[in-house]
Amino acid sequence: MSEHKTILVTGAGNGIGRATVMHFHGKGWRVAGFDTDGEALGELRGALREGEALLVEADVGNETAVCDAFDELSDWLGDDPLDLLVNNAAIADPYCGPLEDLALADWQRWIDASLTAAFLVSRSAVPLLRRGESASIVNISSTRAVMSEPDTFAYAASKGGIDALTHAMAVSLGPDIRVNAIRPGWIETGPWQKQAERTEPDHRAKDNEQHPAGRVGRTADIAEAVEYLHGAGFVTGQHLNVDGGMTVKMIYED
Repeated sequence: MSEHKTILVTGAGNGIGRATVMHFHGKGWRVAGFDTDGEALGELRGALREGEALLVEADVGNETAVCDAFDELSDWLGDDPLDLLVNNAAIADPYCGPLEDLALADWQRWIDASLTAAFLVSRSAVPLLRRGESASIVNISSTRAVMSEPDTFAYAASKGGIDALTHAMAVSLGPDIRVNAIRPGWIETGPWQKQAERTEPDHRAKDNEQHPAGRVGRTADIAEAVEYLHGAGFVTGQHLNVDGGMTVKMIYED
């Protein structure tokens, strides 16, 4: 049995997922990641130690694809447990346009990419998580689960579903597996995209000032919150806002 803990991150190729993989890899964990973006996974693979990472191109909103990806993960793990699952996969762009123009197929894409994916991956992961001790799941929700912007219906609904799924799973899977959610606010992911889409932050003073913490969020803020929740043995069924305080500050239009 390996002496290292193992984490699985969905949506691992870019942004918060990529940063979370790199954070835990830097802590000596073995890392596994699923993503639909093969190019991003290829770049990420080159940054990880051989033998300590498994990166699989898979659509985690598709049941067959999840089953196939878990076949690879199970073979890679052998008899070792999975210690931590991070359900991060989602469509990053929350804007879907006016409600009356939103096609059912487009609505379903947002729901499947995040909420359905979290269900499918968690269902397959539970037997692997139960092999070890102190296993946990961290679902990546959003502050939009509790406060909305215009024309984000499907995204907001998917993240609200993530919140509900989190507490339902915490009650049902405990005490063997703890389940929590993180609600990121404005997190700058530009430096953590694949090379072809990478950008450097360019924030205005008022972008930073609207946060009581004094700045826009970084992907490291989420990765560190994941680490905290995994280690917090008396915390389960919770939804942690990681938003620099933005959701508790009244913002008035100029």
